[in-house]
Amino acid sequence: MEDLLNFAKGPLFRFSFAIMILGLIRLFALTIINGLSAKSKAKDKAIPKFYVKKMTLGYIFPIRAFRKKPIYAAISIIFHFGLLLTPILLVDHNLLFDSSIGFSLLGISISKGVADLLTIITVISALLLLTLRLSNEASRFLSRKQDFLWLILLIVPFATGLVCAQIAVNPSTYNFFMLIHILSGCAIFILIPFTKIAHCVLLPLGQWITARAWKFPPEAGEEVEISLGKQGEKL
Repeated sequence: MEDLLNFAKGPLFRFSFAIMILGLIRLFALTIINGLSAKSKAKDKAIPKFYVKKMTLGYIFPIRAFRKKPIYAAISIIFHFGLLLTPILLVDHNLLFDSSIGFSLLGISISKGVADLLTIITVISALLLLTLRLSNEASRFLSRKQDFLWLILLIVPFATGLVCAQIAVNPSTYNFFMLIHILSGCAIFILIPFTKIAHCVLLPLGQWITARAWKFPPEAGEEVEISLGKQGEKL
C-alpha cells in the first residue's frame, strides 16, 4: 500500500496534472480557432462587443441568477468557492505541489482547520446542488448523466480527505482512504479538459464564442444537437 501511495503522490500526480494543463491549453486554442472559423463562414461578421462584455461579467458576477434562482445561485457560488480554494490553498496540497511539480502557494496557504470547514461546506453544497438538479424538470432535461456523475466525483476527494483529517482510523484504513483521495483527484485532473468543467478556463471566451455561433453558419443546428446529445429529440 505504501508503494502504491508513493506512486500516486509522485508519477501519477505529475502525469494527471500534465494531462490537465496540456488539455486545457489545447482546448483554449481550439476554441479560438473554431471561433475564427465561425466568423469566416458567417455573412454578418459583426460582434456586439458591449453585449459580450456585459454577459461575460454577468457570468462571473451572477447578479441575474440571484433574481431568478436566488437559492440555487447562492449554493452554486458557495460550492465553486470551496471547490477552488480548498484544494489550491490547503497547506498539505501545496507541499505535494512543491515536491511534485516544483510550484506551490505555500505563502498564502490555509490551515487544516479552515480547510476542514470549507470541505464540509463544499460537500453539503454539492449534495444540495445535486438534489436541486434532480428535482427540477428543466435541469434534468438539460443535464446529461455525466453531469450528475461529475458532481458526485467532485465530492469524493473532499469526503475522503475529511475522513483522513478528522476521523481516527487505523493505518491501513487511513492509507485506503488517502489512496482513494489521491486517485479521485488525479481522475478529476485528467477529466477536466474533456468535460464541461473546462469552463473554468474557457469562461473569458464563452460569450465571444456564443456570439459567433449564433451567426448560424451552415449545419450549426445539427452540430449543436450532436454536442448536446439531443439529436432526434423534440426540443
